[in-house]
Amino acid sequence: MTGPPEPPELHGGNLQAAARRLGCRPDQLLDASASLVPFGPPPRLWLLLRRALGSDLRDYPDRGYGALRGAIAAWHGLDPAGVLPGNGAAELFTWAARDAAAGGLSLLPAPGFADYRRALDCWGGAWRPLPLPLDWSGAGPGPWPLAEAAANTAEAAGSGPAVLWLTNPHNPTGQLWSRASLEPLLERFALVIVDEAFLPLVPAGEEQSLVPLLAAHPQLVVIRSLTKLFSIAGLRLGYALGSAERLARWAAWRDPWPVNGLAAAAGQGLMADQAGLRRWQGRVQHWVAGEGPWLTARLAAVPGLQPLPSAANYLLVRSTPGADSLQPLRLALERRHRILVRDCRSFEGLGENWLRIALQDRARNRRLLAALERISRGR
Repeated sequence: MTGPPEPPELHGGNLQAAARRLGCRPDQLLDASASLVPFGPPPRLWLLLRRALGSDLRDYPDRGYGALRGAIAAWHGLDPAGVLPGNGAAELFTWAARDAAAGGLSLLPAPGFADYRRALDCWGGAWRPLPLPLDWSGAGPGPWPLAEAAANTAEAAGSGPAVLWLTNPHNPTGQLWSRASLEPLLERFALVIVDEAFLPLVPAGEEQSLVPLLAAHPQLVVIRSLTKLFSIAGLRLGYALGSAERLARWAAWRDPWPVNGLAAAAGQGLMADQAGLRRWQGRVQHWVAGEGPWLTARLAAVPGLQPLPSAANYLLVRSTPGADSLQPLRLALERRHRILVRDCRSFEGLGENWLRIALQDRARNRRLLAALERISRGR
């Protein structure tokens, strides 16, 4: 007799728990559940960390993170006062949600990243989903499809223009939305929070960034993560870009020294080396441009799987019409082949018929495809 289905993970990349569950070492797992650059971190990171071990362990970090803020600001062409480093993007979502909860109703495109709901729940923030169409013709950049739905939802709630949360490219669908289609939203909402964690990985993705609109729109906040681009999830480093007044308020709310000295030193060194950063970003985008279409075409040939178009370094995959749940496939990949893919049941609006698969390098992608072939043959 089988028990109830296991609850879905809210995040990918939980290697320690998966290894305990499967009775193996974490390094024996192929992790396609977390969307990280598979050939990172950059070699320069190790030099930066070795240098930081001398003083950045003994001394407290700079409370204002001046050097780190300056390097990030220079990269984006902004004033350092408009930059706030954080202990990963997740910490910054918490403070964005405090602002959002005070602003009224939050509108969350669904399916969407569960951490926005987690952050809003910290402050009792009200939110409603905006269901996204789950069919689209290309990866983008395309028009944002929910402008009318957002206006109607806010009007029906009686709250008027409130708070809109966006992810570009969208997680988990991989859709890239054009700046031109997003810019009009800035006049319709009291606060617009845009998560651009994956945008630096997208070929020509920076052309759709809302960062150039910050100066004219104090109601806009852009949050980025260095985790994805540099493959440094363990260091926990992200940053928010917005009005100096808003970010100073966030800084006053949180604990002192949220970014540890090693993460601050590594982030400052990586961002200050603009030539190296451009080279690294180019390498990452070249990988996404090549590996994304290659893996999409091969997954489409697997019986029962239908990968959707994606601009990002992950693919949202659904079962073909009439096919069964993809949970047995996900569990077979884990238990028989030690391959993790993202369980999508935690995404609002998705369920058992969906998986998200992060791009790997060619060798690891071939390992995934070989495992899928063996499972499809009942082996």
